[in-house]
Amino acid sequence: MKLKKLSVPLFSAIAVLQLLATALHAQTNPDIVITRDVERLIPISVSGYSGTVQDVLKFDLEVAGFELTTPERASYTLSNPSPGQVAGQLYNASKKNLLNKAYSGGSTRSQTHTLANDVILAVTGKKGVGNTRIVFKIDTGSKSEIYVSDFDGFGAMAVTKDNNLVSAPCWVPGQLKLFYTSWKSGFADIFSHDLTTGTRAAFARFPGSNFSPAVSPDGSKVAMVLSKGGSPDLYVCNIDGTSLKQLTMTKEDESSPCWSPDGRTICFVSTTSGRPALYTIAAAGGVSRRLVTSGA
Repeated sequence: MKLKKLSVPLFSAIAVLQLLATALHAQTNPDIVITRDVERLIPISVSGYSGTVQDVLKFDLEVAGFELTTPERASYTLSNPSPGQVAGQLYNASKKNLLNKAYSGGSTRSQTHTLANDVILAVTGKKGVGNTRIVFKIDTGSKSEIYVSDFDGFGAMAVTKDNNLVSAPCWVPGQLKLFYTSWKSGFADIFSHDLTTGTRAAFARFPGSNFSPAVSPDGSKVAMVLSKGGSPDLYVCNIDGTSLKQLTMTKEDESSPCWSPDGRTICFVSTTSGRPALYTIAAAGGVSRRLVTSGA
């Protein structure tokens, strides 16, 4: 296993979906034209940085929708007033100072992520994601393990050492806590894992398979797929495992639940006659409805 493979740029979820859609479309439509809406990029000039600081700053800003360009074309200019230190002075085209700050404490990378976040906030009014973390699995032949890293793939560290299969890791919003499925026991069980304390516990270990955990946006509930009734069906319960409720009762295989932003609806995949389709259902229960995806 070579972790250096993680150094390749990570795309946003939207970009990944676009690439997947393009690949599928290309199977039947070989002539593909990809365009980039450069008019929406924010032109910024960056100077006075080098090495790791320059690389991290460039990556963070480009992910946030900035385009690094020359001072003549830039709407904003960012420079380092303190060589040898992570610092930034940000001006707009009217020469108004929007940021003047030096950073200390933590690593050079974390300081640079914070600088990028401050630039993004000053220009767009939105928070940057430079100091956030991502969770993913790495396949090692017939087995896999779960890893956590900075959002740009740096500093990947193994969370599991199950020496088996793992899948579907997800965060509890606002916490350093995960839910995922592991086959460590020989069966598919859902675990909760607090990365702050290292505490790991079986969350769903019913007869049959327990998989695809998805935590609600407010962190209060978990949707998951359990086959304890014979067929893989969608269930939901409180974050502490109480009040388990079955939402679907079909002979089809359900999988991959995800929550709407308001936490009131769950979208999931149901497979009928070998053809997967998307359905939605109220998190409180009710009738599921087919989500029309024609043309997508």
